[in-house]
Amino acid sequence: MPLSGIRVLDFSTLLPGPLAGLMLAQAGAEVIKVERPGTGDDMRGYEPRVEGVSVGFSLLNRGKRSLMLDLRDPGVIRSLLSFAAEVDIVIEQFRPGVMDRLGLGYQAFRAVNPRIIYCSITGYGADGPKRDVAGHDLSYLADVGLLALSAGSDGMPGIPPTLIADIGAGSFPAVVNILLALRARDRTGEGCHLDISMTDNLFAFAFWALAAGFGTGRWPVPGQELLTGGSPRYRIYRTADDRFVAVAALEDKFWHAFCHLIELPFDLCDDRRAPAETIAGVARKIAAHPAAFWTDAFRGKDVCCSVVRTLDEALTDDHYRQRDLFEDQVIMPSGLLPALPVPIAAAFRRKLDAAAAPAAGEDNELIFAQT
Repeated sequence: MPLSGIRVLDFSTLLPGPLAGLMLAQAGAEVIKVERPGTGDDMRGYEPRVEGVSVGFSLLNRGKRSLMLDLRDPGVIRSLLSFAAEVDIVIEQFRPGVMDRLGLGYQAFRAVNPRIIYCSITGYGADGPKRDVAGHDLSYLADVGLLALSAGSDGMPGIPPTLIADIGAGSFPAVVNILLALRARDRTGEGCHLDISMTDNLFAFAFWALAAGFGTGRWPVPGQELLTGGSPRYRIYRTADDRFVAVAALEDKFWHAFCHLIELPFDLCDDRRAPAETIAGVARKIAAHPAAFWTDAFRGKDVCCSVVRTLDEALTDDHYRQRDLFEDQVIMPSGLLPALPVPIAAAFRRKLDAAAAPAAGEDNELIFAQT
């Protein structure tokens, strides 16, 4: 595997760092979690739980190792720094300055191992006026202006169905930059400190809104833009049985095919003339039939439209089954569960088959046996 022989020491909890570590582990790295005494990683306490074991924790941490250490103990700090000579990557997710105060900052690790790649994932980055501000995914989205763009007709923003900042602006950029740092180390022999700011990285998700604001001086109005419901080509419409159809027929070829399929009156097909009238016309057509009708109607047609499914419905789709997304398994006390698919190409992904998440501190002997 591409990362065979790479050892990761991971001090992070919950989602951003652990998911980054899972991706590295799937590519062959050995990932060792460092957890606090007693409770361990906060995710261990989250529901749902099976016989006392958190399913979320197991999905994010299968195949890893665990050390349970008191980072306030000077002896532990000395042991960790001695162990640093055997480590390639450190991941940490504390607020800026915390690891330095513990004696485990980048410079402390670098003094032992100049090749160390030290990745810090924070909300606002290592410096700046907001570096110490506490936050979570929703508050980060609110702070950078993305949440406002999700506002509906009543002006209230909607809560996203997934953790965009944690995953898209935390885990993924961390992995990308760690891999770049490994490539740079191959050339120079030197490690580096990676400052991964989730709020910094969220602005990439606003590229179309930034293009409008930078280019024209007109900043997007929630609910009225091309990708936020202002266009009939990119909207969600209600069906006769109170389900929904997601229409994403942006390009003309898809839009005209869609209009023909739903038999939209010709005068409404030119959505530039009166977008609100076209939206109303499409809404009437979609509302005339149940979701099953539209599922059949869209099948095999190039219209970029889908009936809105529940997650459990999506898991029954033959397409995703045939791509073996859930072929790996996580070992739980009650048996086996499908493992979390990770965005690592099959050629670079270690096949773990069935693996368990570590019990808290089960590998404590590892560090002391090697230091």
